Amino acid sequence: MKGSHAVSVADSQLARIAGDGTGRHDYLNTLLETSGRHSGRDLADAVHLLCNLHGRYPGLIEMALQRCPKGSPQDWLLRASDAFERERLYVVRLTSAVGPMPSTPGAAETESSLVAARHALETLAMSERDGCALGAATALVGDWWPVRRLLDRAAARAGIESPAPSLPDEASVVAVIEQGAPTPASARALAFGGEQLLLQHRALFDLLEARAEARGDY
Repeated sequence: MKGSHAVSVADSQLARIAGDGTGRHDYLNTLLETSGRHSGRDLADAVHLLCNLHGRYPGLIEMALQRCPKGSPQDWLLRASDAFERERLYVVRLTSAVGPMPSTPGAAETESSLVAARHALETLAMSERDGCALGAATALVGDWWPVRRLLDRAAARAGIESPAPSLPDEASVVAVIEQGAPTPASARALAFGGEQLLLQHRALFDLLEARAEARGDY
């Protein structure tokens, strides 16, 4: 039963990412599809806020790796960390290329929201609940693909080349969840970690949408 249980945990995580992730956010699709006179400003805002959340080292995956015991999840986190470091450098380089963060009413509220979001990610990464950090890390890797589409659109507009993505693939995510959530308690913790990571990403795009509205762009 352990094998079938573990597969269902992995399937649930993939379904969670597909159903509740950034790819389903209306404002992400607006950013990807529009080309109006404010679109460059709105893309720049997204790049800056994503860099604020994920452009610092150590990030969620590195913090999870520091606490993870040796074994399959640690090996996967190490690969994910190496790959995400390249994504982080891309975001930082892109932040310079897109120009300054757009002036927007409510800057203090934006900063406090970002501080709270970074704290939430750190809490997930450092959780003592077995499976929680892995749930957040696998959700981050899975949910980064729609984010990457947005970054690549901003890069094309700014005239810089997009590096080839190198994040772990879906099969490796399934395999590590099978290894990393062998008990009902760890499966619940993994689900919680995934849900909370996706919640923070949705909140970030809610914030971006509100900022565009405050500028009169949307």
